[in-house]
Amino acid sequence: MTDKAKLSQLEKTAVLLMTLGESDAAEILKHMGPKEVQKIGAAMAQLRSVQQDQVEAVIAEFLGQVGNQTSLGIGSDSYIRNMLKTALGEEKASGLIDRILLGGNTKGLDTLKWMEGRQVADVIRYEHPQIQAIVVSYLDSDQAAEMLSYFDEKVRLDILLRVASLDTVQPAALQELNDILERQFSGSSSSQTTNMGGVKVAANIMNFLDSNIEAALMDSLKEVDEDLAEQISDLMFVFDNLSDVDDKGIQALLREIEQDTLIVALKGADVGLQDKFFNNMSKRAAEMMRDDLEARGPVRVSDVEGAQKEILGIARRLADEGQISLGGGGDQMI
Repeated sequence: MTDKAKLSQLEKTAVLLMTLGESDAAEILKHMGPKEVQKIGAAMAQLRSVQQDQVEAVIAEFLGQVGNQTSLGIGSDSYIRNMLKTALGEEKASGLIDRILLGGNTKGLDTLKWMEGRQVADVIRYEHPQIQAIVVSYLDSDQAAEMLSYFDEKVRLDILLRVASLDTVQPAALQELNDILERQFSGSSSSQTTNMGGVKVAANIMNFLDSNIEAALMDSLKEVDEDLAEQISDLMFVFDNLSDVDDKGIQALLREIEQDTLIVALKGADVGLQDKFFNNMSKRAAEMMRDDLEARGPVRVSDVEGAQKEILGIARRLADEGQISLGGGGDQMI
């Protein structure tokens, strides 16, 4: 890296944490979720030859934005230990790990968010379908979709139907789940019900499923409950729906997307959506992107779908943060 303009937000985060030192970096990381820690740890491992002016620019940018920062979910697990050792090596990671894990409070359902989809599937495979639905509703949509891929079609259908019909969950049900996990659930003594599941959650999970699984599951949903399938379909946000996002939203999205990811994603988009992105770039950037798109050879459908899902994930995050509005479905899409 010799040009500071080429540093992505993730690389800037890695530079900042490496500059802060173990103690301060650990204090920041322990307030992040598993996905953030994994990405940042990998970025740390990939940093090469960062120039002094790049470091200074990153710190200056951080100081300018620090007032707007908010803490994320707190939690820790052996997952952090393994990931950091892999990313940074035993020696570099050792001091950092101890500080991250010190005082960690991941319990109950939160523990599952630090696990791979296959591991979560193994944990709940033989539990009651309603317990499975509660777990699926609690997980992030992409993790839930990954987990569902390890069940057969009939089980996926049953779980998704239950997720869509969930509204509130009694504390006793959550306590039962935590007993199964042999963990104490934080806040289980509360007498209030917890909002979980619903048609929107089911739609979000469907968005992250592989296309072949998604199509088969939607067909099965239509056979069981056509009205519900239509509700879920209406709430699903697919790549083509980005054409409904306003120009300001597209510009915000472009700032978060890697160029190569966008090129691959646009290989499978219609001309109208391609132009939507090009029109929100500078003239020179749009011309270069068009040239790159034309020069790119055949791309596997799975790669296109993967790139599009990655961009949709960024779009949903920006929508959740209130930075963009996902058009077409209004507030229901967020």
